[in-house]
Amino acid sequence: MRARAAGAGTDRTFRAAGVVLGVALVLAGQAILRPSTEGAPCRPEPPPDGWSAARQWNEATLAAIRRDLPAPTVHSRNLFHVSVAMWDAWAAFDDAARGYVVDETHHAADVAAARDEAIDYAAYRVLEHRYRASIGASDSLPEFAALMAARCRPTTFTRTEGGSPAALGNRIAAAVLAEARDDGANETGGYASPDGYRSVNPPLEVAASDVTVVDPNRWQPLQLATMISQNGIPVEGGVQSFVGPHWGHVAGFALPDAGSDGLPMDPGPPPRFGDPVTDEAYREAVVEVIRASSRLGPDDGDVIDISPGAFGNNPLGSNDGRGHERNPVTGEPYAPNPVDAADFYRVLAEYWADGPRSETPPGHWNALANTVSDDLDPDLHIGGGGPAVDRLEWDVKLYLTLNAATHDAAVVAWGVKGHYDHVRPITMIRYLGSLGQSSDPNAPAYHPDGLPLVSDLIEVVTEDTSRPGARHAALAGHAGRVAVRAWTGLPEDPAHEVGGVDWILATDWIPYQLPTFVTPAFAGYVSGHSTFSHASARVLTEFTGSPFFPGGMGTWTVEAGGLEFEAGPSRDVVLQWATYADAADQAGISRIYGGIHVPPDDVGGRRLGAACGQAAWALASAYFTGAGPDAS
Repeated sequence: MRARAAGAGTDRTFRAAGVVLGVALVLAGQAILRPSTEGAPCRPEPPPDGWSAARQWNEATLAAIRRDLPAPTVHSRNLFHVSVAMWDAWAAFDDAARGYVVDETHHAADVAAARDEAIDYAAYRVLEHRYRASIGASDSLPEFAALMAARCRPTTFTRTEGGSPAALGNRIAAAVLAEARDDGANETGGYASPDGYRSVNPPLEVAASDVTVVDPNRWQPLQLATMISQNGIPVEGGVQSFVGPHWGHVAGFALPDAGSDGLPMDPGPPPRFGDPVTDEAYREAVVEVIRASSRLGPDDGDVIDISPGAFGNNPLGSNDGRGHERNPVTGEPYAPNPVDAADFYRVLAEYWADGPRSETPPGHWNALANTVSDDLDPDLHIGGGGPAVDRLEWDVKLYLTLNAATHDAAVVAWGVKGHYDHVRPITMIRYLGSLGQSSDPNAPAYHPDGLPLVSDLIEVVTEDTSRPGARHAALAGHAGRVAVRAWTGLPEDPAHEVGGVDWILATDWIPYQLPTFVTPAFAGYVSGHSTFSHASARVLTEFTGSPFFPGGMGTWTVEAGGLEFEAGPSRDVVLQWATYADAADQAGISRIYGGIHVPPDDVGGRRLGAACGQAAWALASAYFTGAGPDAS
């Protein structure tokens, strides 16, 4: 689905539903909707917590994502298309709003009931199609059908012709699916890259200390004895395959043209090893990831304040903020929130890994957005001003904007990943460490391309430092090798033990992740988490009319003992964010402590995400008022 953002210069191609489906649908753009079903009376079950039809389908989508393999590109696309289908069904009954794929105008004696019915069929048909072959389909498809049954919608009604709300919903779903068939995702080919992908570097065997790297600026697949996704689903094969290298060519919502390189937005190249200008930044990024890993030991005893009064308020693309002076809602200073530093960093790495219950980052921000909406309800003002709207209108407009932004974020981030094919920290650290140290030509293990020496963080093992009781005692027999102070890996009994921090060989360095996962199966630059999160944060800021969470603070509690990778935290850790951007920054930082990204990946993703969110809000707002592209 191609759209034109303000100044983007790309054309949105609208296809009238009659052209898409080859049938005459409406007369003069108007239709009076009739009841679509006949037979025995059915009494709909009351929705949980008064949820709107759109909210119920959004929750069903998130549940299906949690069951499936965590592919954020695919799931952000699915969330977007379900949201488009629900928006078009809602907009058909509004004289001003414009549909995105199907732009029809209808009237009904009971508009609310007609909208609900059209939304139900539109969402159901899209979801049933997209998740019928997914992992977890045996649970997801019955859940979709059960929701239809609870809402008295026979799934056997499949007609797309006619003026009933159900036919309209089916028609919208068919048009959305048809429009997406040629959007560049290669859905019919299982989302595989049409051109294929071949790694420049041979696989890195994670369990071995041997390092073979052809190009330290390019992504290296990992070879694992057992591969399990972040949400616990076994993955066939022992060597990673790049997921989505072609995704920059997928049609977005409010993106400029991607060009032949598949780069709708180009942040410029990342720091490169051996580059005369950026080589130093490359090495500094490596050191920062090692330093983050060295802070994961709960025995250190460091305590930090993670309240909004001390954390956040960063200028975009930096970590220079010093928190917020006061809660703008209460007018009071934010109370301190002291926690064990290692507990905080480990909680960050695990909480933001995929979001609660692994609905991937786009789904995570949908869950956060739903919580925000619940907190604001019933005082719902789109953009923070104008008349209050009902929950259904709020939900369909929020989902369209939010999921358009996250879909665009996926296209942009994976376009950069595919184009620059940049390396992950595990390769960077192990490769440089295998060469030696680059700081002292007169010291052992010198190599001009090795790791820089940093006292108490990156050192060379000697016979003296590895004797019993010395600092490198655990590395006896490895004199002349480079060692780093870092997380030692998954303990034997994760429920009761911690891996902790100690001196390990640089060639054995491991991210703070499960050994069956280690690092995602695609290039590092830019961070998808950072891009998704800042796209979402910008949408929530614009949509709600405030950069702050309701009440001036959002929270999430990770209970004592709630970590998965090892024992901890020692007591409850309450994550707190004053603004949506603060939460987005925290998501990006978490990937540094998790060992998944280097800082340039994070910073580049933040800026791209914010641009995606702003553009999606501007274009979605135009559809709300009927001023979308090609409006007559």
